[in-house]
Parts: sequence; structure tokens; C-alpha cells
Amino acid sequence: MTTDAAALKGNWNYPTSVKFGVGRIKELPDHCKALGLKRPLLITDPGLAGLPMIKDAIARNETAGIPTGLYSEVQGNPIGKNVDDGVKVYKAGNHDGVIAFGGGSALDAAKAVALMVGQTRPIWDFEDIGDWWTRVNAAGIASIIAVPTTSGTGSEVGRASVITDETTHVKKIIFHPKMLPSIVIDDPELTVGLPPHITAATGMDALSHCLEAFCAPGFHPLADGIALEGMRLVAENLPAAVKDGKNLVARANMMAAASMGATAFQKGLGGMHAISHPLGALYNTHHGLTNAVVMPYVLDFNRKAIDERMTHLARFLGLPNPGFKAVMDWVLRLRKEIAIPHTLREIGVDDKRVDEVAKAAEADPSAGGNPIKVGAAELGKIFVAGLNGTLAA
Repeated sequence: MTTDAAALKGNWNYPTSVKFGVGRIKELPDHCKALGLKRPLLITDPGLAGLPMIKDAIARNETAGIPTGLYSEVQGNPIGKNVDDGVKVYKAGNHDGVIAFGGGSALDAAKAVALMVGQTRPIWDFEDIGDWWTRVNAAGIASIIAVPTTSGTGSEVGRASVITDETTHVKKIIFHPKMLPSIVIDDPELTVGLPPHITAATGMDALSHCLEAFCAPGFHPLADGIALEGMRLVAENLPAAVKDGKNLVARANMMAAASMGATAFQKGLGGMHAISHPLGALYNTHHGLTNAVVMPYVLDFNRKAIDERMTHLARFLGLPNPGFKAVMDWVLRLRKEIAIPHTLREIGVDDKRVDEVAKAAEADPSAGGNPIKVGAAELGKIFVAGLNGTLAA
């Protein structure tokens, strides 16, 4: 921890209005009215579009006199075309707001649609680079209500979307402060249908957000505190949520941990996400699962810079012999307990594009938050370690 008072400096922004609790999806019409939405567009993914939860939400709005459209052409790693098509549906239906409903991909696509309905420039002009966000016509951004159905990305409390540019196969972070949803409905009951492997992968995504935020350099005690509590919630609830999908206490705590992770990573992310983003774009891997697989290899690389923080985390989690090894052993045990693969090869990644992945990881904005400065060479080594399952610790 720093002893230099001059380093204790930061600009902090914490998010939005969250309506948390079992059954609170029934309040959707009330929240639409609160935002003045008279004809919203519900955006989700194809897998959810035909399920009762979507039909019920739309029917509930209709009963309340709020006709609601549906757009569901969103793939697992959303691409620019998904956003463009959503904008066309929004405009054709004369909609006046967006209900982002689903997992991280649906939420990201929906937030991007809400951004783009009022813009004349292409979406890639709003990538999270420097002050590019100031190019946005902020008055044209549609109001957003977010309804997550997984507990991982925390996109419901985020001000950005990760969208793949299909022409370059690069995942890009699109950012504007007004992309933050105005209202979030966190209803743990909506996550009950998630199969164990998705519960595990998304839960590890929440852990990766908290863990990388806690390790990121800089003075942000708000983020550090939220990250620590988020990791405690994951440690105590993720195995139970995977084992028994109907355990609403575990589901609720994981939903809270997901929102906490995305709140905490305002401080920064790191090598896990820098590597995971290009792998998702190039190999179409599941984002949370990829983070889960690369997690120990990034921790291993960062050990010298995070020893003290890992000791603090181990104490907070009540791990024996607090220190880096205690945290590493816990991560490895947790991954094994919930059936996370140990290597990237096991999730369909090969060694044919090491240089391409390394260069893309270096360019990813997440790389800047890594506690040890990383470039293509360092990220390539971590990637290869993840392919081969090589750990020094």
C-alpha cells in the first residue's frame, strides 16, 4: 500500500438505480412509466426470445398499456450488424426506449442499440479510446432499463458495450457515460433456468472482474472494498448455485456479486480480459469461461506485483496460511469443483494464432490496468502458458 499522499487521488463515478429482489420483474411496467417510455423495444437473444419470461414481460407491459416490441437477433459475441439491425427495428417501430433483457451479450447489444439510435457516425467512432466518447450526440441516446438473466458480466451497471467488428475480428469497447441503464431490475428468479456450466462460467466472470479490479494499480478504495466483498460472495455462493440451480439465496448473492464486479472494475481490469477479448473474437469462446481458464496464468505472471494484495484477500476470505499461494490454491480448487477446464486447448483454442492474439491483447484497453506493464511479448507468454497449462506457482 502507498505511503505517498500525492498518490491518493482519483475521480470516482458509481452507478445507477437497482431494484433488487425475487419477483421484482413484475415491476417492469412501473419502471417504464417512471422513465416515460410508451413504446419500448425489448432486446434479448434468440435463446431467451421464446421463453415464458420474455413473453410474460411483454404481456405485462401490454396489460399496462405499454406496447412493447421485440428484437432478438443477437449472437453470443455480438457484432456490429446485430446493433445495426436493432437500430433499424427500433426506428421502424417508432420505439422510445430500450429494455435490455438477458445475459451479457444481449445487454451489451441493447445498450449499443440505445446509443446508436441517435447517432450519424458509425459505432466504431465511439470506441473507448481517449476522448472519443465526446463525439456522441448524448441527447440522442435512448433510455435503458436493464434486466440481467445471468450473474456474470455486470453489464447492467456498466457504461460500455463490447461489440465485435466483424470486418477485422476485433472486439471493441464502445463507451459513453449515458449508456449506463437508468434502472436495473435484478431479479434472481430469472437466473434459475441457467444450466450448471453457464452458471459456473458467468460466476467466474464476476470473480474475474472483482479480482482484476482489486489487483489494478491506483487509489480507489471504493472499488477495492466492493471487489473484496464481491469475491467473498462468489467464494461462498458460486459452488452452491452451480450444484443447485434453484437455490435462490445463492442465486441472489451471485447476482449481487456480478453487479459489484462491474462496479468495481471502473478502477481497471488487466491481462485476463486483455487475452479473453481477442479469443472471443477469433475463436468465439464464451467470455466468462475464457476468463476463468486464463485466470491462474495471469495471477502467476503478476505475482510479484500482487503478493501483498493477495495476502489481504486470503485473510478476508479466511483462507489458511494467507498469501499468494493460498489464493492461487483456492482459485484452482474452485475451478475444479465447478468443472472449469484447466487449459485453453480444452475450450477449442489452438496455438496457430499466438502472435495475432498477443498483438490484439496488447491493443485491448484492459491491458492498461494490469499491475505489471504488459505488451505483446508478455501477453503472448501468458497465452501460451494457458494453452499448455503451465504454472510456476
